[in-house]
Order: sequence, then structure tokens, then C-alpha cells
Amino acid sequence: MAEENAAVNEETTSHVNTEGCEEAVLKEDDDGNSKKQLPADMYYEYEELYSRPFVTRDSQIPENLLHFFQSFCYDSGRRSNLQVLDDKTLIFVAGNLLVLLDISTKEQRYLRSCSGGGIGSIAVHPSKEYFAAAEKGNQPNIIVYEYPSLRPYRVLRGGTERAYSFAEFKQDGSLLASVGNAPDYMLTLWDWRQESVMLSCKAVSQEVYRVCFSSYNPGLLTSSGSGHIKFWTTDSTFTGVKLQGCMGNFGLTAVTNIEGFMELPTGKVVSGTDWGNLLLWDRSDIKVEICKKNGQTCHAGTVQPFALEDGQLLTFGSDGVIRGWDYELISGADCDTDSGRFEMEPLNEMVIGHNICISSMVKSSLSDSFVWFAQDSNGKIWKLDLSFSNKALDPVCLFSFHHGPIQGLDVSKTSYLMATIALDYSVKVFDFLEKRELKTFSFKKNATTLSWAPLSVSQSGCLLLIGFEDGVVRVFELYNPQRLHVLSEHSPKDDAGLRLKQAFKPHNAAVTAVAYERNGEILATGSVDCTVFFFTVEEKFNPIGFVHVPGAVQALEWSPQSHPNNRLLILCQNGHVVEVQRPDPKARDPPITFHLSELPRRSFRFTSIKSRIKREEEIIKHRVLKEEKKKEKEERLKESQQTDAEQEEEEEEELSPLYIPDSPSPLYCGLYSRPGQFWLSMGGFDSGYLYHCKFSAEQDENPEKSQDVPFDFLPVHNADDDPIHTITFSSDRQLMLCGMHSGSIRVYPLQPGDHNITSMQAYWTLSVHDNEYGHLRHIRCSHDDHFVLTAGDDGNIFSFSLLPPEELQKSLSRKKAKVPSPREGFENEPLPLDIENPTADSIESAKQNLQKDRLRREAERKLQEKQKKLAGLQKKYEQVLKVNQSLPEHVHLIPEELQLDSHFYEHVERMKAERVMEVRKQLAWEQERYSIAFNKLQDWFKASPEANMVTVVAIRTDHRVSTYHLPVLTNPSAQQITPSSSDGDREDAAPEHSKHKTKPATDSSEVEEEKKLQLRDDCKRVKLGDRQEERLQRAAKKAEQARAKIEKRKQEWAQLYAEKPDKNYEDPRDVQAIREAEENLKLKSDVTVVISLKVMAKRKREELAALQENFREKQIEMNKRIVALRDSKVRLVSWLHTQAWQLQKVQLRLANHLHHSPPFLPSVLPEETPEKWLQYKLAALERYRVLREQRCKDRENVCWSRSEVSSLLEQVKKMEREEEKDEKERASSPSTSSVTTEEEETAVGEVAEQSELEVELQREEEIRLLYEQESLLKKMESSVSQFDTELLLLRQQKVRLDFQLKRADLHQLMLFQEMLILKQFEKREGILPEKLNRCIKEENSITDPHVCLTKRTAMKTMTGIMIPLVQRTEELRWTSAFALQETSAKSSRKAVEKELEQISREIQEEMNTLDVVVPLRLTQIQFTTHDLVQSDLSEALVLDSMQMNKLQEHIKQLEVDKKQQNDLCRQAKQQCARLNCSLKNMAVEITELEEKCKELMMTKFGRLIDLDALQMQTGNRQLEELKQEKLLQELEYDKELSEWDAKVDKAHDGLSEVTKRNTELLHSITSLNEEKIRLEHKLATRQAELCRPQHYNHSRRETQEDIQRLEETVKRQSQQQRALRREIDLLSRKGGHISPPTRAQLLCHTVKQAEEHSSNPPKMCALEASLQVPGVPGWSCACPPPVCHQHASHIPAWTECGKRKEPLPR
Repeated sequence: MAEENAAVNEETTSHVNTEGCEEAVLKEDDDGNSKKQLPADMYYEYEELYSRPFVTRDSQIPENLLHFFQSFCYDSGRRSNLQVLDDKTLIFVAGNLLVLLDISTKEQRYLRSCSGGGIGSIAVHPSKEYFAAAEKGNQPNIIVYEYPSLRPYRVLRGGTERAYSFAEFKQDGSLLASVGNAPDYMLTLWDWRQESVMLSCKAVSQEVYRVCFSSYNPGLLTSSGSGHIKFWTTDSTFTGVKLQGCMGNFGLTAVTNIEGFMELPTGKVVSGTDWGNLLLWDRSDIKVEICKKNGQTCHAGTVQPFALEDGQLLTFGSDGVIRGWDYELISGADCDTDSGRFEMEPLNEMVIGHNICISSMVKSSLSDSFVWFAQDSNGKIWKLDLSFSNKALDPVCLFSFHHGPIQGLDVSKTSYLMATIALDYSVKVFDFLEKRELKTFSFKKNATTLSWAPLSVSQSGCLLLIGFEDGVVRVFELYNPQRLHVLSEHSPKDDAGLRLKQAFKPHNAAVTAVAYERNGEILATGSVDCTVFFFTVEEKFNPIGFVHVPGAVQALEWSPQSHPNNRLLILCQNGHVVEVQRPDPKARDPPITFHLSELPRRSFRFTSIKSRIKREEEIIKHRVLKEEKKKEKEERLKESQQTDAEQEEEEEEELSPLYIPDSPSPLYCGLYSRPGQFWLSMGGFDSGYLYHCKFSAEQDENPEKSQDVPFDFLPVHNADDDPIHTITFSSDRQLMLCGMHSGSIRVYPLQPGDHNITSMQAYWTLSVHDNEYGHLRHIRCSHDDHFVLTAGDDGNIFSFSLLPPEELQKSLSRKKAKVPSPREGFENEPLPLDIENPTADSIESAKQNLQKDRLRREAERKLQEKQKKLAGLQKKYEQVLKVNQSLPEHVHLIPEELQLDSHFYEHVERMKAERVMEVRKQLAWEQERYSIAFNKLQDWFKASPEANMVTVVAIRTDHRVSTYHLPVLTNPSAQQITPSSSDGDREDAAPEHSKHKTKPATDSSEVEEEKKLQLRDDCKRVKLGDRQEERLQRAAKKAEQARAKIEKRKQEWAQLYAEKPDKNYEDPRDVQAIREAEENLKLKSDVTVVISLKVMAKRKREELAALQENFREKQIEMNKRIVALRDSKVRLVSWLHTQAWQLQKVQLRLANHLHHSPPFLPSVLPEETPEKWLQYKLAALERYRVLREQRCKDRENVCWSRSEVSSLLEQVKKMEREEEKDEKERASSPSTSSVTTEEEETAVGEVAEQSELEVELQREEEIRLLYEQESLLKKMESSVSQFDTELLLLRQQKVRLDFQLKRADLHQLMLFQEMLILKQFEKREGILPEKLNRCIKEENSITDPHVCLTKRTAMKTMTGIMIPLVQRTEELRWTSAFALQETSAKSSRKAVEKELEQISREIQEEMNTLDVVVPLRLTQIQFTTHDLVQSDLSEALVLDSMQMNKLQEHIKQLEVDKKQQNDLCRQAKQQCARLNCSLKNMAVEITELEEKCKELMMTKFGRLIDLDALQMQTGNRQLEELKQEKLLQELEYDKELSEWDAKVDKAHDGLSEVTKRNTELLHSITSLNEEKIRLEHKLATRQAELCRPQHYNHSRRETQEDIQRLEETVKRQSQQQRALRREIDLLSRKGGHISPPTRAQLLCHTVKQAEEHSSNPPKMCALEASLQVPGVPGWSCACPPPVCHQHASHIPAWTECGKRKEPLPR
């Protein structure tokens, strides 16, 4: 359909454009120019461009069948769908329309799209004289309209293939940039006035959201979109100007969708992100990510920059906040840290409101205006004043619409009213005749379906039925609120009101369909939970029952009046169709469930036949072609039959195989045609046809397995990819209106009385909603068929008129929409209860819960009876125990004999232990989770007091002082080089420590045995239980802990021995002091003192650490003073409030003219007590829990960010402050009342006359009160002044400390630089110091030759062999050798010293290059010229004038130090002697302790053992496995015993059955014996009477009576036998064991009956006689009595122990 419209429009457009081009060509030929130029006054005709409806040819359907009337919504989810044309007109896209909205009058003007495929984007010229509509469809165009004439000015063709996603004019209006959507994503630059393409290039392969020209560089463009940003330049090449793009590189930053960006004057670009921060791009790289302080995001959610005004970069976010940022800071932002973030705070901020999601902003067309219009994705348009001044206006909501897909639409059956619902928690009521919205009603849950009650239900048309996503159905009553206040003075402003009439919950999921029965007696509701519920429609909706269906319900359709039977057609989304019979409305309140399982039903499961239809069409086409070819052959010359046969074989083509989709196609809508037959519209693969279906005669029990096929179909033209979503008929059924998937409306004229829609051939169609996502799901006709209303998934609602505007105005000139008037007594009726809990039970669930409660109560009742019976048994058992105790000892039963089964008690104990263990396991995870969560909360919120910034503010001035933020210092000692002993020393120390420990001896045989046991265990491994495994794991864990402890102790001993000083150890501090003294005094000796670079670096580190520690202590001290000042302010504030209360009491007794104004009462600010942020009361914690639960209900994700938690805490704090404010107001209320009381007393006193004494006393009292007032005010004033003075003094001291800290920072920087230099030269120094020491040792080892020669001469003299010549020769030889050695040693030493001096010189040169900052006062600067300080002080020299005085004082100090050092030396010698003595004593003590330890081990273990190995011993797994194996064997034995018990029970049951049969036989024998005795007795009596002839007749009558009585007895006995059998059967079913009666009992029973018969009781049966036991009412002997029929209802049930149960029924 859209393609046909586009084709027609392209023909018209091409015709018009050809005429314009011809005119341009003619002008070109006249002027002789080489370039085409379109005339500036050339326009197109709108009537020839806009898309028209498509009408089937030769159908006689008028083109203007429907006339557009009004648009009631706004597509707020579309990107950049709001532009400004002038100060009163807004323009936006609604489906296939451009809507021009007047802000003041709310009137709308419309422009249809020219392609019929929709509109992709709109752009407004900077001059506001033109605007462009970039359309969608096949080869769409961009139409440029002139404003305000709305005439088409230019048509831009060939920019993209399918749709435009964005378009924008250049700032000077000369060019237009457009970006296409899939599949080409073409970026095009237009010379739009000449309708020519300047440059064109593919942007990216992803969706592009926006493209914009540079405001500062005309050759630059920027585009952004899904996961990218691209920077474009127009470069000149040898082939011409081209677009060159450079994709933005995100680097380490996460890739994000970029909705908006802003170019800065510096050429940098600021873009938004999905997570709320800003990205600063320097061409293709991210320079920095901008966020707020402490890492907070700039906005919550998506952020977009949109303007640069007054030095501020304005941004908006999806959180409904607009912020202004300093442009200079952003432009020069840079980051030195690894995080890549730059933190800053906004300059200005505007919070529009809650639940606001801004998606685009446009500025007003007025110059120098700060007014902006904002597009809210939640369906609103806002007017904002962004001047950020005190006079700025509050945000104003201009328009409010639905947002998101429209879920339901219905019209009133009596008036021009329309109700709509959407996924925005609202219901709107419209007067579509007056083109206005009457009222919006909000709910807590989304509404999913809507139905206006028919006239058969409500004659006034006031009932609305709305289904919600939580399964609740609410019945509302629409009324006119102004009718309720006719007699009142003030009438309400609302034009409509909605009152809840009833709420019920038939489903557990979203309600998708509701339908009234054709007579209005029954309501049916369908849901996603695959159920359909029925209700009776009366004053209230009462439930009847529900049925299950095989899929989620899509629609409900009752059979029309023409059908004989009233049935409901249920359409499921998965292709199933179910038909159920109308339930009986009188069948209410079933006892157990509402499920109507016996309701007649038929089902149909759709099976695809589209592939077969296509195949049949192909066969027909092939047949037609074959016939045509056959005719052609006949005309030609006949060829051989063989050739023809071969040709026929070649012409045959294979048909496409049949295809049935795996997943069923979705079912969209359906309707009845005839009884048992219906039409279906399918989507997916099966779209393009209407399928005629019927229910099969043989219904399958499982509808999921059935495969039903339609028996007929109707093709729908151009609907293979555009299925029908909904079908609606006019009231006379002459028009069938269809809502299509593409958002178009299609109208089929039908013949009168055509219920089978067979006349559905020609049609009229028009694109209305968006062709991509505006699926048309709802169509309704007004009650008089004058209007057609449509609603789609694009959020748009349109109304059309079936009459031309002139006729419509005439026919409706006197008609208006009427809101139903409220019923009489409407306002006095109580509101019904609503279902607010989303987890509330449905009707069926509530019924089942009631049934469960009833069963539970019944079970509890039975349990109580059982408990009573058990209590009786327990009491009887106690009595037995007492009787047992009273018996003699030799007859006593022991407790084991009284115990029934010991295994029972063991089983109970074992079950209890298992349950306890199971509960502990279940709670272990929760316990661990809560402990971890508690630790996390402590780590998260509980910061050290040093990290809290406390700011103390003065009371009368703005002076304030804040504490220092003290970060945690790193351990400087970790960076220092600590002296460590050599590896050899540690190796030597380790054996000494290990001497005191006994090594355990290992036996090879034991190891072999352990290996064998292990192999045997591996072969036969027994699986341990959880308890054994846990015990072993606990033992292993304990051993591991012991092993770790022992290893730690070993390491500590090793460290102690390693740190043990040598005998020749010298204190490093003493050595360092000596070296420093030698360096300072510049001592020169034969041994040259060389300071290692490592030592120098170490000194620098120590100096740096000392500097940090020193000033940290000063900062801590200053922090303590500030905190103390804060505490004094807290006390002062409390004292001032107390004094103010006293002052108020004094002033209450003074006249008003004598009152002095009290001073301002300060309060403690939040920044002064930051530690209170973590102090919450129980009420605050409860509020936090409630708020968190409420937010958790509205979201899926269980995870919480820090910002969300902070917002919750802020909200709780706000509520606390409000409560404190209320408490203060309540506290101040008594004072007000006292004031009133005092005034009343004063007034009474003024009325009464006062004496002179009273006047005098009152004057004295007044003077005293004035004095008290003055003193209180002075005290308060002095206290406040004193506090401010202290704060100012402390502030000055802090400023001085800040100055010192700054100098320390500079000094620290210098030390750090020096340390870095020393580190650089450490590698070069290497082994030079060691080499120098070696050379010095060699030089010192050279012996003087004269000494050697003297010794040798002495030895020779002793022997007497010394010759003078030889002596001289040897002397020369020794002298020359010594000279050579000394020369070589000195030369090597000098070379090393030279290298060291070179390194020292280089170090000094590097250090001289460092800049040292020295702060000086002007009075200290003597480097002047003509008493003026020179600007360049680089040639000046800085000297310390106090240094010489310090040196002189230092000499005196050194003398004192010398004396002190001598004293220290003497004391050190004494201490050394004491330490040596202590060392000897400790060695002796250690020896004694070792001997004692050995004795204890021999005493306890019998040998020396390794205690460490004993501690590390783990559990014995073999023992645990043996225990487990023993337990398993016991379980097997128990199982075998239980089997034998079952066999015994079975045998006992068999014995019981045999005994019962025997008992029955005995009963029969007993009864026969009784009869025999009675007969014998009667026979004897008769014989005696025979002797009396006078009584013959009388005896004969008695004989006959006896015969009759005997016959009755026989019958009664047979009945008793049958009753006994029935009773035995009942008792056997109950499971009780019946013990057979003994022979003694039978004889006893027989004798009793004989006695009773002998006594001839009057009319008493044997059963009654047997029940009469003397002394025990209701009891008889242990045997079961016989049962007679007439007393069967009163006979109790008997157990084997003789007790009776409740009476059995007959």
C-alpha cells in the first residue's frame, strides 16, 4: 500500500519538478551561465506533492472517504522531535504528519508526508523562514517548506535509499546536512536552494543520531550515533572537494552511544555518555572525562550538552536536571592522574522535577531570550527559563500527552467521549468533538486493556472497565463533577471525574482482553496467565468461574445475535482458538474451586497453509504458461513427436517444497462468520491472508498435538509483510476498518448482510501512523458512525470524520459531548476497597487458600482429637505405672519391659539431630552473608575522624575555619634500605635455634605399613557422611592452623637470630654521628672518609619522612583545636537557646514597648558536625528500610550504586529535619499559649483599678526585669563576640600554619628532587666504595722496609753471619719493592677517588640546577638599585644572617655535649657489665627449662617426641570410615528387621481374617443354640398346655404367633449377619486389628441371652440385651455384639481393646 502511494506521489512530484527544471534550463540558456540556477521565487504546489489515499481502481470508492480531524498525542520517544518556528509555534512529527502547534491557543495545523512512508526528521532554518521535512520510504525526499505560508519551496532528491534519520541547516543557512538510515547511512551536504548535492559520503555502518556543522570552522562537521563519534573535514583534492572522516578513538574509556555533542570555540568537542559524564575530545582522541567532585557523575543517566551561553556549557540529562558548567575550566581541562578524569562542580543547576527525562532542547526564536523548550520523553513539553537569576521563572509544563505504545482505546456508546490508556500509568478521557482532553487519571500500575460498558449494562454510558498489568480489573464510573456542586458557590475546574466502583483480581498476570456478552449479562476477562474468567453483570460483578486455555489470551469475541447459541471465541497469541459455551450465571460460589472443568469447549490449532497456497498459485501460473506455449506450437510447423516430448520435459519446472514454520505465527485478531466458523488474521510467515476456519467434529484431548487446517482463505492485497492487526465494523456493518502492521488504516466496503465478508474486494487505504513502529492496534467508530479513531504503538491518536467538514459542521452544530451526570446519592456512597497490594491473591487463589484453611482447621481438629486420645492413653499409662509401683517387687516390671521399641527412641533422636544440622546448614549462608554485609557497611561508611572535614563558621561574620584533610601516610620505612645480615649469618643462626628442638625419628617400617594401609583403603573406600567429613575437615583445619603458627614462630625465631648483633656491633646512630662530626669539622686523616650515595639517599628519605611527620603533627594539633572550637560552639548554641528561653520568659512580663530585640540565635550547620551523617535513630533506619523496599519493587536489578544509596540517605535526613522542625514548633507552642495567658491576665489587670502600692511594686518589678533583660542580652552578646574572636584568632593561626605548610611543601619538593638525582647516580657508583676500601686496606698492609730490615738484621746478628755488603744490598732491594707497592696502591686509590669525586661533582652540578624557593619579605631584600627592588633577582645571593650566631652557640653546646657523652660512655660500660651477667643467668635458665621439658615428655609420653608434629596431627580418616561402615551395616540390619516385621504383620493380618471368619461361625452357632433353647422351652410349654384342652384354641393362636416370630427372628438374624459383614468390612478398611473373642466370652454371651429370653423381656432384641452390661453404661463384654438393622445407626464402632468409637452411619 505504501509503495503504491509512493509510486503515485513520485509520478506527480516528477511532473512538477520537470516543469521547474525546464524553467531553470530556459533561464540558463538566456543568461548563458555555465551553472544551473533555480529561480528564488519558484515554488511547488502542496496539493500535488502530499501523499493521498490509495483506492482500488474501478471500485467507485471516493478518495476522500475519511477526512483527517485531530491529533491527540505527541511522539515524545522520537529523537529531536521538537522545533521552534516562532515565539508562538512549535513543530513536531506525528506519524505521517507534521504538526504545527500554537502555544497560546493550542490549535493545530497539519502537513502530510509526501512519500506516504513517514517522516524521519525535521530541521528549521536559522532565520525561521524555512523548515525541512526529511521523509522515509523508497528513495525518500527532503521537502523544504516556507514559513508561514507553508508552501513547498524545494525538493531534495537522492540522498538515501530508505529513510533519513537526521537533518540540520548550517549556521548561516546556506547548506543542509542529512544522514540516512539503514542500509546506506549516507551523509549528504546539500546546496538546498539549488536542489543539488555538494558532497556525499557513507558516514558509518551504524545508526547515526545527529550531524552538525561547526560554528567556528566552516569546513568541519561532526556526527555521532550508536557507539561512535566521527569528525569530518572538507578537503580539496585533485579530483575536487571531498569529505574526509576521522573516527573517534575511545581508548581506555568504555564505548558509549553519543546522543549529543557541542563544539567549543577552541575546536574541541564535548559529548555526552550513557553513564552521565562528559567526554572532552581533542580531534579524534579523548582528552579527559569530566565528572563531579569525588567521582560523582555529571548527570544520572544519559547526558547531552546543548548550548554555550554566557561562559557556561549547558547540559541536560535523563534525570530531569539542567546544569551549567564553566566553559574555561572545561576548555583547559587536563588530567595528571591515571584515571583520566577531571573533577569540577557546576555553576548553576535547575531541577525540572521528578520522573522527567529530557531528550532534546530548542531555544525560543526571540533574540536575547533565555527561554527554552524541552522535549520530555515521558510525553510532556516544558517551557524553561535558563537565565539562572533570582527573577527566573519556574519550569512550566505546556502540554502533556501519552508516551509509549497506546494499550487501549474505546469510545462512549452515548456521546463523543474517548478513553485511552498507555504504559505511562495513566488513563485519559477526551472530548474528540471539541478536540480537547477532559481529564487525566494516574494509577500505580500500568493499564493493559480498556472497555466502555455497552448500553445493556449502563444506559447512561458511565461505566469503564480497565484491566491492569498485575491482573486486577477495576470498574470505574465516569461522571461530571460540576453536577455535584450545583448548589455550591465554587464549582470544580475538572470537566470529568472517575470514581472506583469495584475492584477484583481474577488473574495473576496482565489482563489482555475483556468482553461483554451480547445480552450484557456476563463479562469475560482474559490474561497472559492462560485463563479466561467469567462474571455476572449486576449491581456488582460476581465471579462464576474460569477456564484454562493453551496460550496467552489475545482477544475475546462473543457470538453475534444471529447465532442460535451464545458462545465465546477465545483467541490465543500462539495460534490456538478455543470456543466455550456461555456459563450459567446462577452457578455461583462453588465450594472448592472456580475452575469450570465441565464447561463444553472446542479447540482449534492453526497450521500454516500459506506455502500450499503459494504452490497452488505457481501451478496455476505454470498451467497458463503451458497453454500459451501450446497454442504457439500449434501455429508453428509441426515437428517430430520425439522432439516435442524432449521439449516438454525441458519445460517442466520443479515446484517449491511445502514449508511450515517451526514456531507458530502470532495470531493478531479474529471474528465469527457462522456458528462454528471464524476468520483469523495471522502475522509472521502466514501474513497476507484471512483464513476461514472451523472446529473439527472430533476434538483431540490434547489441543497441543492437534493440527487443524483452514478450509478457505481470502488474499489481502499487499499484505505479505503488512498483516492486519485489528478489525472493526461500523454499526451497520457496511464498512470493515482494518488496522495494519505498517500503521495504515484500510477500509473495505461490504455488501449489506454479508457476515462472511465475502464481498471484501476493493479497499481504501491511507498511511497514518509511523510506518516502522506505529503498528495500528486500535480502531473505533463513534456511536453515530460519524468519526473513526485510531491509536498505534507510536503513541499517536488520530480522529477522522466520515463526513466532509461542511456536512459534519452542519450535522454536529448543535451536538456536544456530554459527560454522564452522577447518580442520586453518588457523593454519599462510601468508596469501595481497592486492591493496592501487587502480590494480592487472585479470586481463585483466595478460594484455594480458604479451602486450604478449611482443611487445615479440619486437620487441626482431628489432631486435637488425637492429642486428647493420646493424653488419655498417657494418663492410663501413668496409672499402669502407679499400679506397677504398688505391686510387690518380685512382680514389678522393669523399664525395659515397659518400653515398646528402643529403635523408635533412637530414630527420633537421630531425626532431631539431622534436622538441627540441616537448619544450621540452611542458615550458614545467611549468617555469613549478613556478617560480610555488616563488615562492608562498616568499611564503606565508618571513616576515621581525621578524614572528616569539619568547618566551623562564625556567628556574626562570614569567617570560617576548616580542618585539614589528612590522608593516610605510606610507611616511609618501607622505602628505606635497612641493614641486613648476610646469608651466611642467617644460615649460622638457624642451626643454633634448631638445636633446642627434637627431631622426630622416622621408621621405614612404619612408612611401609602406612603405604599398604593407604593402598588397601583406596581399594575399598567407604563414603563418609557429612558429619564425619565435617569432623575430619575441622581436624585438618586445626592442624593447618597449628602448622601455620609453628611456621610463623620459626620465622620469628629466624628473624630474631638474623637481627642478633655481632660482638663487634656498633650502633648505627653513633657511627652516623661520628661521620657527621667528621664531615662538619672537615677532619683529615690518612683514611679518606667517603659517604656512599646510598647513605645520602637514605638520609634524604629520612629527612623527607621527618618533615612529613612534623607537619602532620602540627595539622593534627590544629585539627584538635578546631574540633574543640566546634564543641564550644555546640555548647554555646545550646546555652544561647536556654538564655533566649529565659529572655522570653522575662519579656513576657514586660510591656511590648520595653522589649529589646533578642540577638540572632545561631544553629549548628551540617558541615560542622559531619560525624552525625552516620548517626541514625531506629525510626530513621525503619524509614530507610521502607524507602528501599518501595524502590526495589519498581526495579529488577538487586544491585545498588553509591549515588542511589546517598539519595536515600538524603531523603531520610530531610524527613528527620522536618520532624525536628515540627518538634520545635510544638515546643514553641506552649510559649505562645503562655503569652496569650499572660496577655489575658494583663488585660484583666488593666481593667481592675490598681492602688499606689501596687503601682510602685509593679514599677520595681519592671526595673528588675529590665535589668535582667539587659544582663541576659549582654551575656549573650559577650559570649557570641568571644566565640567570634576565638574563631578569628584561630583562623589567623591557621593562616600562619598554612604559610608554614606551603614552605614545607616547597622544601619537600626540593628534597624529593634531590632524592631522585641521588637515585640516578646510585647505579653509576656501584662498587666504587668497596674498591676504595680495598685499596686503602692494601695501602695500610704495606710494611715499612726499615722495620722489616731491622728484624732481619737482628736475626742475622744472632747467627753471626751478617756481612755489610749483603746487608746494604738487601736494604736497597726492600726499599725499591716497598716504593713500587706504595706507588701502585696510591695510584689505584687516587683513580678510585677521582671517579668518586667526578660523580660527586656531577651530583653537585645536578643539584645546583634545582630551583630552591625562598620566601622573603621586602625588608629582607637588599639587592636594590636607587632604593628600588629589581625585577630580576636571578643574580642575587641569599644568606642567613643568623647562621654565625648559631655556630658560636653551637660551640658551647658541643662542650656540653662532650661532657654528656663522657657520662654516657661511663653509663654504657656499666650497662654492658650488667647485660653480660644477665646473659649468663639466662643461659643457665634455658638449660634448666630444657631439662624440665624433657622430664615432662618422658612422664607423659614415655619418650621424647616432637610437639610440633603432635599439634599438626590431623584426624584419622580410617577410623571414621570404619565407623561409617558400621553405621551402614546397622542400617542394613534395621532394614532387614523391618522387612521381617512387615512379614509378621502380614501373617498377623491373615490370622485376624481367619479369626474373624471363625468368630462369625461361632456367632451363628451361638444364635442357633439360643434358638434351639428357646424352641425347646416353647416345646415344653406347648406339651404342658396340650394337657389342657380348654385352652386349645388359644394355644393354637400362640403357636401361629410363635411361627411368625420365628420367621421374623430368622430374617433379623440374616440382616444381622449382613450388618456384621458390612461393619467388619468398614473396620478392615480403617486398618484396625480385631481380636477374635474367646470361647469363654462366647459362652458368657450365650448364657446371658438365654437368661434374657427365659425372663421374656418385653419386645427387646438380642442386641439391646447384649448392650446392657450391669454397672457399666454403654459397655458390654469384650466380644463384638450382634447388630440389628433397626439399631444400626446407634451402635458404636468397636476396637479390639473394647473401647467404642463414634457411631457409624447407616
